[in-house]
Amino acid sequence: HLHHLSTPPIKPSPIAPSQPNSAFASSLHVALDATQEQQQEAPPRKPTSVLHLHLDASREKELSDRGSVEFLSGKCKLLFGLIVDQPLHGLNGFFDSAKFDLLDVDLISLLKALDLSGNWVRAVSLFEWVVCNLNDENVQLDNQIIELMARILGRESQHSVASKLFDLIPIEEYSLDVRAYTTILHAYSKNGKYERAIVLFENMKGLGLSPTLVTYNVMLDVYGKMGRSWSKILDLLDEMRGRGLEFDEFTCSTVISACGRESLLEQAKSFFTGLKLQGYVPGTVTYNALLQVFGKAGMYSEALSILKEMEDSDCPPDSVTYNELVAAYVRAGFCEEGAAVIESMIGKGVMPNAITYTTVINAYGKAGKEDKALSLFNRMKEMGCVPNVCTYNAILAMLGKKSRSEEMIKLLCDMKTNGCSPNHVTWNTMLAICGYKGMHKYVNRVFREMKSCGFEPDRDTFNTLISAYGRCGSETDATKMYEEMIKVGYTPCVTTYNSLLNALARRGDWRAAESVILDMKKKAFRPNETSYSLMLHCYAKSGQVKGIEEIEKEIYAGRIFPSWVLLRTLVLSNFKCRALAGMERAFEKLQNGGYKPDLVVFNSMLSMYAKKSMHERANEMLHLIRENGLEPDLITYNSLMDMYARGGECWRAEEILEQLQNSGGRPDLVSYNTVIKGFCRKGLMQDAIRIFSEMTMRELLSMAFAKWGNIKKPWSTCQR
Repeated sequence: HLHHLSTPPIKPSPIAPSQPNSAFASSLHVALDATQEQQQEAPPRKPTSVLHLHLDASREKELSDRGSVEFLSGKCKLLFGLIVDQPLHGLNGFFDSAKFDLLDVDLISLLKALDLSGNWVRAVSLFEWVVCNLNDENVQLDNQIIELMARILGRESQHSVASKLFDLIPIEEYSLDVRAYTTILHAYSKNGKYERAIVLFENMKGLGLSPTLVTYNVMLDVYGKMGRSWSKILDLLDEMRGRGLEFDEFTCSTVISACGRESLLEQAKSFFTGLKLQGYVPGTVTYNALLQVFGKAGMYSEALSILKEMEDSDCPPDSVTYNELVAAYVRAGFCEEGAAVIESMIGKGVMPNAITYTTVINAYGKAGKEDKALSLFNRMKEMGCVPNVCTYNAILAMLGKKSRSEEMIKLLCDMKTNGCSPNHVTWNTMLAICGYKGMHKYVNRVFREMKSCGFEPDRDTFNTLISAYGRCGSETDATKMYEEMIKVGYTPCVTTYNSLLNALARRGDWRAAESVILDMKKKAFRPNETSYSLMLHCYAKSGQVKGIEEIEKEIYAGRIFPSWVLLRTLVLSNFKCRALAGMERAFEKLQNGGYKPDLVVFNSMLSMYAKKSMHERANEMLHLIRENGLEPDLITYNSLMDMYARGGECWRAEEILEQLQNSGGRPDLVSYNTVIKGFCRKGLMQDAIRIFSEMTMRELLSMAFAKWGNIKKPWSTCQR
């Protein structure tokens, strides 16, 4: 079925260059496809490039000259015509055959003419050919060529291509202008080459060039994405103030977003408050960045207060604002409230976009409400909102977890029919789906197919592979992937460490997991909620209650933020260790924090109370389930039946069985065995036989014989 991903979409698309022999060609072609795809997607949370404002003026001037090549010499015009007439896949061969002619003309004029005439792809191909032939003594680059190509690549958002090409050029040997440096820095930032960007930035200042506001914004983004750099960000802000540069929306939103990545909530609030005290009037972009910080933490009450402040300040909320509000709700466990925001948006004339729908769809999937997610997906299409690749990825991941393979294949076909090409995340999702016990060979097959389709593994792919191999029980392969990741130049990040923790948590190796956390802190990485959540699972798997209690103390002392995810994990971890007191503390904190427990949390609490024969508390949980708009499921009813059956109240256990049937639920073998065992313990064999007959009538006899060992025990009890 990987063929569905490998073959191109049915929808016709603009002609993209075929792959020449150059090592960069595949990157350029993938980037071109991505550019076309991005044009169909919803607007990003903030402008995709901080260079756009910087380039608009020069772009307008160039557009006025487009189509004119009169400035070219006769020979240059001839070459221009030949290059334009060449098919894209034949350009490299043509350049090789016309090498001496190309080196004999004014190369900067030829590149400029190609760009002005709308043939920027051919201009990039020619520049790429020149860069690959730099070892030839006759091939020379000058400052103007590099500046021109930096401008073209930046304008067309070809960051990956720019990053690879400029890595081959000894930039420090050229006297470039600030704009060219800024473009190259941005390319490095977009491709995760943060250390390279920092070195280049320092070299640039060493040459006496004064960074512009845009340059500083790029570097703030570099440090923000790199992580562990709050002090560096503060230093840059001081440097900007010292140069008399005024912060703009990009500056403020980038700094606040950096806080969000590191869960620095107090720092974000302090920075925002300081801005307003200095007379800065926040715009929509800045407010949206702050909303994202609190949305990521699931603090929907803070998010609502920010939305109110926006409205009071006459700052119009946009679709991104509402998207962040939706994210805040779903992170706190309020899926329905998040879905209600969609209706609110429509009522206010703000149309939900693909991001809005995808956020709620993803939340439904994580909550085990697959049918609601699919229903919303269909509604999204009915409303005229085109699903993007992120939407498809979310649904693929959801269906994959439930092994609904036929629906996955249908979705892949739908994706192809709608002209939505898979991206790195799609492949990473497929790899993650295969990361289960016994599916080791499928991970390898998907990985090979991914590379054959021209997708080279990025850092996220390596992180996914480490996690997938860990879940498959292949620690050797997980370690190999980690080593391969380092070898190809990707530095580990928090996600990498979490992937390792995930593998260790599955086998309960808490000592190794503790060493991973120590290594994170030693390298100045800040463990996030996922890191601590995995540690809790690891302690629970090995029955290390003391380890759970240590993390619990850190959370309740405020040294670790008590997010919905962490408090939920505390409930489940304590449940696995049968630690009722720890469960109750976490459950109380969850409620007092304004979070909404999900059915898994309620069932865990109810099950523990049932095991301890705490009837009143168990029924209180049943009441809370319904009060929170949830429906009891099979696990809920089975826990109640078990509680009453073990307590000798077999008739009450049968009533619960009937309630399950009346609610439309289907009892399983455990349900019937529990009630039968209850009657047997009381010596009421006729009633036990009656329940057994009922089970037979409901066509569960085949299941009973298939699991005969499970029903032997009740009958042996009867005989005794």
